[in-house]
Amino acid sequence: MTRISINVKLAKRFVCSLSRRERVGVRKTCIAGFIFRGGIIAMPVNLIFAAFFLVPSGACAGLQGGIDAYGKGDYPTAIKEFKPLAAKGDTLAQSTLGFMYANGQGVPQSYKKALEWYSKAAAHGDVDAQTYLGIMYNNGEGVPRNYKKAVEWYRKAAEQGFASAQSNLGVMYAEGQGVERNDREAASWYSKAAVQGNAPAQFNLGVMNANGQGIPQNLVEAYKWFSLAETALGEQAASNRKLIEADMTTQQVEEAQKLAREWAENHK
Repeated sequence: MTRISINVKLAKRFVCSLSRRERVGVRKTCIAGFIFRGGIIAMPVNLIFAAFFLVPSGACAGLQGGIDAYGKGDYPTAIKEFKPLAAKGDTLAQSTLGFMYANGQGVPQSYKKALEWYSKAAAHGDVDAQTYLGIMYNNGEGVPRNYKKAVEWYRKAAEQGFASAQSNLGVMYAEGQGVERNDREAASWYSKAAVQGNAPAQFNLGVMNANGQGIPQNLVEAYKWFSLAETALGEQAASNRKLIEADMTTQQVEEAQKLAREWAENHK
């Protein structure tokens, strides 16, 4: 049996557009038998703006105006629309201002300001802001690196069912950063995020299944999760799937492929 080793490289925040995509950890060229975990990710913008578009009927025009301006790349106008709402306690506006300050969109880049607005939104339970605060403490962006604080904020969002925070919390348990290392807890949090379609968590859950870390070794499950993660992570997941396939029977491979197809079909 080939044992799959893991390494982690924490990702920096990904600056992108309205349709921002999840970013996995910095990738490295790997040798046969080694897997590089997806790592800490920044939250996708579309999660925040999906929430905006679900604003109840009658919500103030400023919020929609900010959304429209951001979508067009008119960041100064978006800032102008969001600021008064954020000052009045709108958590969606606060969280988005935090992101825009962190990435210098329409304003000079400022982690200090980002921290200020994220903190306001996070205090009222906003999962995006809580997770971003975790990332800032995890990476030492604008604050001294503090893994315990990162875990604290990830946990707040993870316990609300937020998949990206659950995935990140799993990494912290797997690496023993800010918490005592616990593979069982890592696998548990990866599982919660993986069933919601979080690709880095699916990838990491594949690793745990392949190595029997925190859960019984199960190559069929490992193959399934690597296959599902492959859509988002590409060759990184594909190479791991091929690696364990060498130790599987034809029947096991067919079963894993069937499980992956069924899962994908049921989670469209």
